[in-house]
Order: sequence, then C-alpha cells, then structure tokens
Amino acid sequence: MHRETDWSVRPGRAEDVEAVAELRAVVMRDDLMRLGRYDEHRVRQRLRDGFSPAHTSVVEVGGGFAGSVTMRPYENGEGLYLEHFYLAPAAQGRGLGTAVLRGLLAQADTEGLPVRLTVLQGSAARRLYEREGFTVESEDPVDVLMVRGAAAAPGSRRPAAGR
Repeated sequence: MHRETDWSVRPGRAEDVEAVAELRAVVMRDDLMRLGRYDEHRVRQRLRDGFSPAHTSVVEVGGGFAGSVTMRPYENGEGLYLEHFYLAPAAQGRGLGTAVLRGLLAQADTEGLPVRLTVLQGSAARRLYEREGFTVESEDPVDVLMVRGAAAAPGSRRPAAGR
C-alpha cells in the first residue's frame, strides 16, 4: 500500500473556511445521503458557523490543500474534541489519516487529556478511530460519540533498568 510522504500540517487561517466547507460537503455526502440527512446548503453552513481557525489545522500534500482537522477543548473542559477531520478522496486510503490522527493523539497524551469525537453511523472512518483506541460512549440513530482516554505521557513507561 502506498503511503503519503510529502505531507505537512499548518495552522488554519480564516480564509481556509470555504475550502474546508467544500471538502466537508464532498466527504460527508454519501454517509449523509444514506442517513437521509444531506442538505446541499446546510452541510457547508454548519461548518462555516462553527469554524475556528485557532483550533484548526490544514493538511497539505505536495504543498496543496488535502484536508483539515479541528481539535478544541471539550465543552465541559474535560479533554479535547476532535472534529472536522476530512481528507480529500485522493488522499484517503494511504495512511495519511492515521498519521495525522496519531500526531494529534500523541499531543493529547502528552497533555494527559482524553479525546472525544462524533462520527456518523455507518461511516468507514469509525474503523480508523477504533484502531486508534476510541470506544463508543453513546450513540443515536445518526451519530456515534466516541472517546479515547488519555494514555500515559511519553517517557512515563520507562522499563526498569536491567540487572
């Protein structure tokens, strides 16, 4: 399987909102249609209404826009909330999503924070999250709320010195 190697993550900017909103519409279309929830305008407007450049990172492949991810404090202050994690279809299936997610989770682990996210029922993305340690916290007919507890900070699991 080919792996993306020429990729980077940069801080989000206010002017990224339309590219991210359009990508969201493309990436979520099939799942939202299957759930009977697709609305051409609403899928973009929901992102615009909650877009936070300060908490968003843009994924670039070969210097071009390939995706986004937002990681913000969870509403009750207990950890982080991962949202708007979208990769362009051409960038999917190559290990890029796993690499980006692992980087975010490593940072959360360093801070000792759990991470929550919501994924649509039946979404293929759920398998990625489960592989990375997320479990179901609650669900309804449309959404699945998943959580991954904070792992021990790197360096805290040092093996005992050999004798």
